Amino acid sequence: MSKRNAAKHKIDRRLGVNLWGRPKSPVNKREYGPGQHGQGRKRKPSDFGIQLMAKQKLKGYYGNIGEKQFRKYYDEAVRRRGDTGENLIGLLEHRLDAVVYRAKFVPTVFAARQFVNHGHVLVNGQRVTVPSYVVKMGDVVEVRQKSKEMPLVLEAIQSAEREIPDYLDVDHKKLAASITRTPKLEDVPYPVQMEPNLVVEFYSR
Repeated sequence: MSKRNAAKHKIDRRLGVNLWGRPKSPVNKREYGPGQHGQGRKRKPSDFGIQLMAKQKLKGYYGNIGEKQFRKYYDEAVRRRGDTGENLIGLLEHRLDAVVYRAKFVPTVFAARQFVNHGHVLVNGQRVTVPSYVVKMGDVVEVRQKSKEMPLVLEAIQSAEREIPDYLDVDHKKLAASITRTPKLEDVPYPVQMEPNLVVEFYSR
């Protein structure tokens, strides 16, 4: 098993949910946590525990973002006008690796991060290798010409596992995509319920 798959499986088991809605998730067979006490009686979580779980789910979904970087997203969401939870979701969906994943150029968000890191993605014709790069509305995100025939890409665009959200304009012939509007929570096709309001409560303690 690759480190990337192992990471995905560990996150799913730890959180007890099929975070990306994938058929191979171990949670589909074992709905309890890892370790010898994983099947033990579960205690009712505290308010803190519920808020922490909401934060870990959101961090994990976007490729297990580090705490320091995730806190920066939260601080920026607070700084902006409007609902902080909605702002947080909008910021996360504007990440370059999130756009690559949503556009179905690759099969997983972990693959999207690696795909960007390895220089397979252009933004407005310029190579960008930073997964957290902020894609602005109107920016054209496309797969580099030499990378368009990669099996990973061909498999992803043919997959019926996910749908492309309507806040993205995607052309699979050109392998190009752009954000047409910043999504709200209800627009984002999460396989599991996300609760950014609890994330806000966690950081507001």
